[in-house]
Amino acid sequence: MMIKNIKAFINKRTMFSAHSPLERIGMGIFLLLLSQYTFAQNKQGNIGTEVVNVVKPYAPTISDAFKVKEVPVITNDENAKKENVKYSILPFPVASTFLPSKGNAQGVEKAKQVRLFKNYTTLGIGNYGALNAELYVTDDLNNNDYVSGMFRHQSSRGGLKDVVLDNGFYDTAIDLVYGTNEEGMAWNVNAGYQNQIYNWYGLPANFGNTLTLQEKMALVNSIDSQQSYNTIKLGGTIALEEGIFSNANLEFNHFSDAYNSSENRFLLTPTFKFDVMDEAIKTKFIIDYVGGSFKSNYLGTNTEALKYGYTNFGIVPSFEMIKDDWTLNLGAGLMYSKGTENKTNKFYVYPSVTASYKVVGDLMIFYAGAIGDLQQNTYKDLVDTNPFVSPTLEIKPTNELYDIHAGLKGKLASTVSYDIKASYTYDENKALFLSNDYTEKSTNANYAFGNSLHVVYDDMKTIRFYGEIKADLAKGVTVGVDGTLSSYSNKFEKEAWNLPAIQLNSTLDFAITEKWFAGVNLFYVGERKDQQINTDIVYVVAPGPITLDGYLDLNANVRFKYNERFTAFVKANNITNNGYQKWLNYPVQGFQLMLGANYKFDF
Repeated sequence: MMIKNIKAFINKRTMFSAHSPLERIGMGIFLLLLSQYTFAQNKQGNIGTEVVNVVKPYAPTISDAFKVKEVPVITNDENAKKENVKYSILPFPVASTFLPSKGNAQGVEKAKQVRLFKNYTTLGIGNYGALNAELYVTDDLNNNDYVSGMFRHQSSRGGLKDVVLDNGFYDTAIDLVYGTNEEGMAWNVNAGYQNQIYNWYGLPANFGNTLTLQEKMALVNSIDSQQSYNTIKLGGTIALEEGIFSNANLEFNHFSDAYNSSENRFLLTPTFKFDVMDEAIKTKFIIDYVGGSFKSNYLGTNTEALKYGYTNFGIVPSFEMIKDDWTLNLGAGLMYSKGTENKTNKFYVYPSVTASYKVVGDLMIFYAGAIGDLQQNTYKDLVDTNPFVSPTLEIKPTNELYDIHAGLKGKLASTVSYDIKASYTYDENKALFLSNDYTEKSTNANYAFGNSLHVVYDDMKTIRFYGEIKADLAKGVTVGVDGTLSSYSNKFEKEAWNLPAIQLNSTLDFAITEKWFAGVNLFYVGERKDQQINTDIVYVVAPGPITLDGYLDLNANVRFKYNERFTAFVKANNITNNGYQKWLNYPVQGFQLMLGANYKFDF
């Protein structure tokens, strides 16, 4: 009956609108309490016991499948308010005995900077009475102006074995320079004097065959073989950084000898730069004059001095083009030569073209060119090459029609460089040294006994191959080797007189320790041809050319650097003691040893 009352109550409550949340909550609590009370009442009654078995088959069900979203949507992320977090450090003193070690910067070890001195002096003494002395001084007058001077002396008393004439030599020179270096301009003037004494000691091996021994000795003792050369020179240079005028060189030389020979040389070479069509054209002007005279010809048959003179005017315009790996220099040389004595006037046109191409960067560079020039031969230049010429020369310029060359240069490694070149040259009036024919008459000049050379001119074509390699093998060790192979074709002369077909040269310099240094030089000159006859002899068959043997010369030096100022040295020349002939009948000194020292200083 109570249950029925409850149901009636529930139904009655259901009739009211129970949509309010508070009503629904209250109704749930009431039903929970009532059910507990009802169970309690049932437990108190005796309802008995009964076993009920419920049998029902298992019927599994599958829920509806749903796809999980790869990117979950967070609906409250945008509405979430971010909190501002504030950090603070609470200082708290801590006692510590830790002492950090100081750091050391690591870097490349620098070599000690070598001090450079402005002045030096050198003195060396050797066998054969050799003496070598040099002194160079310079001083800055102010921030721009400076003066410098150079004194040089080399001499030897001679003493060659089996040479009957005096064979010593003497060479002394002094040069003075005054210059200034200003912003945008630099110039200097210079003056110098040089005195050289040589001896025509190269008598032929069969000299005196037409004389008795007494006549031969008397003739030899009557020969004064000494020749003296004197040079006075003046000059100057100027260079500007801005403007069309770039630079200029001026030289004047007065050259004379003990036989009243005299020569004047004047050379002026200004250079200008012009801009044409965005290209810089470099133009070099040339004014080259040489004039002189010899008192006598070789046979002494002239009645007036033998004079010569040439004035060459030239202009050489050129411009350079650089594009990527190409460099091209295009130009041409225009020369006009006026003979003041022989009344010969000629106009010349020469190529002046060079080019280079980087085949493999700096590892391989191809270069080529075609150039020509009018070379002014002078008495002084010929003496500088061969001091044993007679003062009876014919002087005229050499017309170098063209020099066509091509080659490769570059690096085999970072410390190894090379250069190989082939060239083809054609020269008109190429100057060649040839020994003088002679007689054994006592009336001859001192240079007319087969002991001097003269100059002949020939048109010559030359094919030449040149190769060079240099390397820094290790710290303080450098090696260099170069060689030249030449083939000559003459138009008039039988041979290319006194020109070698092979020339080789090698050098080695190395540091033994920080104070000891050494160097070795070895050079080889191949066979040369010369020709000479005694015109007092009537030959059935005239003698042909004479072959001078090739020679090898080995030289070495050792240096001890006591400090940055003082260095002692020992030099040994011609170590193999080979008395070879550089010129026909002119043997050189054998083994030569020189001891000396060099001292550097500042004022």
